Amino acid sequence: MQTDRPILTLAVSQTLVWAGLFYIFPASLLRWETALGWSKLDLTLAITIATLAAAAGSPLAGRIIDAGRGPVLMGLCTALGGLGIVLLSQVSQLWQFYTIWFLVGCMLSGSLYDACFALVTHTRGAGAKQGIVVITLVAGFAGTVSFPTVHVLSQAMGWRMATAIMGVTVIGLVAPMQYLGARALQRGRIPPPPRHGAPEPGHAFLRRPVFWLLGLGWAMLALVHGATLHHLLSILAERDIAPATAVLAASGIGPTQVAGRIAMVATQRHLGHHAFALIAFAMLGGAVLLLNMAGSNIALVGAFVLLFGSAWGTVSILRPVLARDILGEENFGAKSGSLALIFLTAASGAAWFGALIWSVGGYTLMLSLLTGLAVLGAVFYTLADRFARR
Repeated sequence: MQTDRPILTLAVSQTLVWAGLFYIFPASLLRWETALGWSKLDLTLAITIATLAAAAGSPLAGRIIDAGRGPVLMGLCTALGGLGIVLLSQVSQLWQFYTIWFLVGCMLSGSLYDACFALVTHTRGAGAKQGIVVITLVAGFAGTVSFPTVHVLSQAMGWRMATAIMGVTVIGLVAPMQYLGARALQRGRIPPPPRHGAPEPGHAFLRRPVFWLLGLGWAMLALVHGATLHHLLSILAERDIAPATAVLAASGIGPTQVAGRIAMVATQRHLGHHAFALIAFAMLGGAVLLLNMAGSNIALVGAFVLLFGSAWGTVSILRPVLARDILGEENFGAKSGSLALIFLTAASGAAWFGALIWSVGGYTLMLSLLTGLAVLGAVFYTLADRFARR
């Protein structure tokens, strides 16, 4: 697949920013629980706060991208997010932990996929899909980078030094890459085709049922993915699976995301975006069901990783592509940011929601409920697709 330097730069920077600002949380959760003495519910509330902050900032980030200031947004948010991770290495009180994750969360709205893909769509229009696919193919290895890196650094130097190193890397290496890649993309923007008729009011899409159904469909998947991912190491530990094996399984989610994206590219001539979306809902729900049944069976855990990662890999592509297909390209930054508000609000509660259900009925109940949410999400999405076709 042919691509260009700005897309490749953003592909690498997105890999590292996801590794350093997001996956560091599930990769460090068990160490924080042991070292700091805070409960799983207390700790997972922090990622809820962070993702809520990211959700609140997403519509503003979208409008900034529509105004042509995406490069500054992405570079600055990445650098400030890295600074937050450095500060995280020094916490000793729970309120400090929450405050820092709130600040990091504010920066996530301008540095992760939603901002990046809004910028790619803003600058490439109908040709945005190829760039999005390339970025997700590379950035799918973010978890593969983060889980082993945090594990090795923490084993060698302790979790505080490991966290500080991750933050400094984001500031010194990743933020400049984000800015330079985004600036090159903005400078090479392909002008949109001339519009016939009156321009669409900036927030008219909020009055369309299809927008809310689409947003709720993806929100269900955000809950399923987030709760499973953040609790995965704890689920496997509860089943007496060795820590090294559990880390290996978690690290495998990244490559399987890439495998899912490659499979999507290879079969896109035969299946449309709608078919891929329904397959993703089915695979993610099936993966969680399989994990619930797996117990300590390593083969079944491996099958879960394959299904779970492959499904989520296609979701990362489908969200922006289907948003453009269904809602249109005009004011796409605002549309994408508003959809991200719904998606990230659900994602923000996923880890805490999982911990709450676990405290009531254990991980068996949690995974059962998540399977049901995947089915509900498929219903919402199908209704959105039918409204759009009308």
